[in-house]
Amino acid sequence: MYRHILVPTDGSDLSAAAIDQTLQLAKALGAKVTALTVAEPLHFLPVTPGATVNLRAEYEAHLKVDGARILGAVEAKAAAAGIPVETLQIAAGDAWQAIIDTAEKRGCDLIAMASHGRRGVSAFLMGSVTTKVLSHAKVPVLVYRS
Repeated sequence: MYRHILVPTDGSDLSAAAIDQTLQLAKALGAKVTALTVAEPLHFLPVTPGATVNLRAEYEAHLKVDGARILGAVEAKAAAAGIPVETLQIAAGDAWQAIIDTAEKRGCDLIAMASHGRRGVSAFLMGSVTTKVLSHAKVPVLVYRS
């Protein structure tokens, strides 16, 4: 049925639960998994050139460490379950588009992701990555909710 599952994660407890469920599904199906974390690029108005370089370098170092922590947890769980996993950290302004693009580029036939369940004004103001992935993805999307 599904042979390659993309599971985006932001490192939250809800994403961790979605990863656990996705790994169980992958094991049952004999599928491989690609775990993705999307980092927001640094957007700022530079004040002085020197400050800009230092701020960018510190921010990128933090993202690298945070991404390694998030994806390392997925690698450990997948290894314990005997499931092949590839991890990927990318920087993108629109996480939903990065998820869809990654699924297409990597040949994933299912996207399995968590939804934080924002509704009302917060969903309107902040948007919903999951809703946008559901609306625009060309492959099936499995949404985990708690």
